[in-house]
Amino acid sequence: MRLRQIVPADRRTLTGFDRDSARSGSAPLDGYRHWAAHRTSVPDPGDNFRFAIETLHSRMLVGSMSAVQTDTRSGRFSYGIGIGAAHRRCGYAGDAITVLLNFMFVQRHYRKCEVSIYGGNLASLSLHSGLGFREEGRPRDTELLRGEVRYPVLMGITAQEFGARLAGGSAASAAETTQRGRHWRVRKRGRHRRDHDLR
Repeated sequence: MRLRQIVPADRRTLTGFDRDSARSGSAPLDGYRHWAAHRTSVPDPGDNFRFAIETLHSRMLVGSMSAVQTDTRSGRFSYGIGIGAAHRRCGYAGDAITVLLNFMFVQRHYRKCEVSIYGGNLASLSLHSGLGFREEGRPRDTELLRGEVRYPVLMGITAQEFGARLAGGSAASAAETTQRGRHWRVRKRGRHRRDHDLR
C-alpha cells in the first residue's frame, strides 16, 4: 500500500466508511473519523498531514490517516488512522503506520511518536505493541460513553527504536511492507486438507 494526498474524488468513499462504521456499531481505531481527513478548509499549518491509504496494485482506497499534534521543537507527533470496515484485518493499518513512521522519522526528522488508545480497544493495543510501541502510562482521566468507562493508554516509540526494529528485521522493511495487502498472509492448512494438496 501507499500513502497519497487526499483528492476531492475520495470524499464519497471516505464518507461511506464513516457511514458503514456507524451502521455496524464498530467505531474506527479510537474514534478516528474519515470526514476530518477530507475537510475542504484551509490545510493545517506545519506537518499536520492528511493521507489517503491506497493499495498499490488496484489503487483502491481503503482508509485514511492524519499526522497530528506535530511539534517540531520537541520532535514529537501523533496520528489518527481509520480503515474502511470492509478492508480491516488485512494488514493495511500496520503497513500505513510503518510508512508514516518512516516518513516522519527519516524525512521530517521527528524523534518520537506518541498515541493515545482506549484501554478497551485490544486490537489497536495489540497492533501498536507489535509495531514496537511501548506503554508509557494510563492517565486517570476517563470518558463515559454509553454507560461504559473508557480510559486512555499512552503508547510511544522513538525514532531510534523504530530504526533498530527495521535494521534488526523484527519489523517489515519498507519494500516488503508496501507489497502486502488483503492476501498477503500465508494460507494455513486446515483439518480437512488432503495429502495430494501438499504435492
